[in-house]
Amino acid sequence: MSATLGALIRQLQPDWSINVYERLDAAAAESSDPWNNAGTGHSALCELNYTPQKADGEVDVTKAIAINEQFQVSRQFWAHAVEEGLLSHPKEFINPIPHVSFVHGADNVKYLRKRYEALADHTLFKGMEWIDDEAEFTKRLPLMSAGRDFSDPVGLNWFEGGTDVDFGALTQQLLNYVGQTGSVRFGHAVTNLNKQSDGSWIVKVKNLRTGEKSSVQAKFVFVGAGGGALQLLQRSGIKEAKGFGGFPVSGAFFRATNPELAAEHNAKVYGKAAVGAPPMSVPHLDTRVINGKAGLLFGPYAGWSPKFLKEGGNTDLLKTVKPGNIVPMMSIAPKEFGLLKYLISELAAGKSDRVDTLSEFVPRADGDDWELIVAGQRVQVIRKVGAGGQLEFGTAVVAAEDGTIAGLLGASPGASTAVPAMLDVLQKCFPKQYDGWKPKLSRMMPSLGVELADNPTLFSQVWDWTSKVLELNWTEPAGDQSADGAAALSASADGAAADNAAV
Repeated sequence: MSATLGALIRQLQPDWSINVYERLDAAAAESSDPWNNAGTGHSALCELNYTPQKADGEVDVTKAIAINEQFQVSRQFWAHAVEEGLLSHPKEFINPIPHVSFVHGADNVKYLRKRYEALADHTLFKGMEWIDDEAEFTKRLPLMSAGRDFSDPVGLNWFEGGTDVDFGALTQQLLNYVGQTGSVRFGHAVTNLNKQSDGSWIVKVKNLRTGEKSSVQAKFVFVGAGGGALQLLQRSGIKEAKGFGGFPVSGAFFRATNPELAAEHNAKVYGKAAVGAPPMSVPHLDTRVINGKAGLLFGPYAGWSPKFLKEGGNTDLLKTVKPGNIVPMMSIAPKEFGLLKYLISELAAGKSDRVDTLSEFVPRADGDDWELIVAGQRVQVIRKVGAGGQLEFGTAVVAAEDGTIAGLLGASPGASTAVPAMLDVLQKCFPKQYDGWKPKLSRMMPSLGVELADNPTLFSQVWDWTSKVLELNWTEPAGDQSADGAAALSASADGAAADNAAV
């Protein structure tokens, strides 16, 4: 998120100075590290928690459409960044991987069929396939079919045009760009934020290598510190941060890097979450492409830790408990009993239990093929609502009324929607400049301010353009894309930007 915001600001205002302070000794070593997250490239193509079944049996696809729209904006910014030289070698951070929803059992298959019917003709989801045939299942997913009892019905929603994103590599490239004219300092922790009478901020920094302390004066501060953001926002004293709490959820994945095993599975396959499990715990078997090599990731297996960062401390949770958020935080337990029960059962699980869970996806799973790795720490938002609190499983932008400071809380869908989230920050914090930035932003992201769902021609054009620039070559076209879409978009970029700005 921070790297994205820095890159956007440098594009829009190259005369502004930017300082980045990173507590660890490397970029993207926390939640953005490729083995610390699923790297799905969330576009709601396969994540079933974004398409819940309503009481009347119909499937609500509203959230799936909204997230897909956001991901398309991120894709456009990345394509622009490649064309302009901000990013290079797109295969280092994005690769084509089919996205697949998987269920078994008659009732679940019925639900998945309804999901398919609700999405298959939608502009953003055209090309989605329905598969419930044993032979086709086996052809597409050999690792998942071996040893499977197909008397238990199965169903797949298959979308060929999905992606795998290495957000670690992407973040590193973006920070390299920001650092060309700005300052990116590793091993530096921000310890405090003090508001000045002129509206600026004094940011206090500690060099963790030498112990040296320093400070910098800034007209605007963005707190993109992952799980560490809440504590810093609290220290800033802004009223907008009061009442927020955090609920940390740790986890782990099974990883398999055996090339022979990886060759048997080329997809990101998402299932249904267990009853009471948070959305971020939806089981999935993912193909990951990291440093040019394919591997497999299965999980996540939930856990709990009081840490707010993987490289954090055991007092992180305690430090964020304040008079203004203690009631909202305490009110969560009775409401989320199912979640607590789920976490307790997960904490009690051993390796054999985890292999049993994996066997739902890989019937002949051998525990010796998989190593358990600790995932990145996630901190879910607890927001004050009335006299109590509400647990949220999304991202929340917290910005001061005067626009001098903003921060990001929460997790899923996270990095995939980084560009829309940071555009939200720009709009909230720089209202005077934002209108003047719109034409340039529209040239970067031609669909900005336009619902692609209602503009199939524009969607076809930006899909072809981004696919070509990001070198995304699937085995067959995804959706109803026109062959000359990229050329049409390139030829009319200025006109499209003007139209979009007007809209």
